Amino acid sequence: MLMPKRVKYRKQHRGRMKGKAKGGTLVNFGDYGLKAMESHWITAQQIEACRIAITRTLKKSGKLWIRVFPDKSYTKHPAESKLGKGKGNVEGWVAVVKPGKILFEIGGVSEELAREALEYAATKLPIRTKIVKRHEIGGEAV
Repeated sequence: MLMPKRVKYRKQHRGRMKGKAKGGTLVNFGDYGLKAMESHWITAQQIEACRIAITRTLKKSGKLWIRVFPDKSYTKHPAESKLGKGKGNVEGWVAVVKPGKILFEIGGVSEELAREALEYAATKLPIRTKIVKRHEIGGEAV
């Protein structure tokens, strides 16, 4: 399962998901990418489900880049626990995704296969996404 090897602090604040993504908004490695159109927490299990879906569709051709990592812990209290007993235990790990962030990239395959793989992966996510191509200006990749 995806999770950090070690973290400075075990429990984190929830934070806010205002605004657009600061970085990781261009397709840099592959030829096609899956871009987030909404902000949400994407869990480690959802990222893994997408990875499996894409690799199954691509079979042994092409290459996959995962551009998000679940480095934020979230906590939960056990069921029927009373208030005032401190912060709950770490329940899982999430990646904070904002609009414009590229989640996955695919390279070395045809456009039809890349679209099929990314569309299948998008069904595993709780947000609206868009399939984007590598940005090119005058025949040169940016």
